[in-house]
Amino acid sequence: MTFKVLCDVHIAYKVVRFFERKGYEAKHINDILDGFYTKDSEISRFANENGFTVITKDADFKNSHLLINAPARLLKINLGNIPTNRLIEILDANLDEITTHFQEEKCFIELGDGLMEVIRE
Repeated sequence: MTFKVLCDVHIAYKVVRFFERKGYEAKHINDILDGFYTKDSEISRFANENGFTVITKDADFKNSHLLINAPARLLKINLGNIPTNRLIEILDANLDEITTHFQEEKCFIELGDGLMEVIRE
């Protein structure tokens, strides 16, 4: 399985470009479907149908993942309003481990500063 990233609305485009520079397919929700207006359920469906891992700050996705596995692969950012460059540094420092975990059909990771919790079903 190839690691592909779908960034939710509150994730900066710089994060998409970071993943692209690393050789991964990455999209921002503002560029597909109904952009900013796309419902979470539609984002989850698109991600599951197309093999994307959703990256978000939105707790609603965590609840949906835990209840109905939608999206099946989710990276929840728990870092508050840190600068995007700091988020990218944290992602880069954990990238090998993140991409390894997301080879699974279902995986949920919560990423905080100095903390990464992985839940695999």
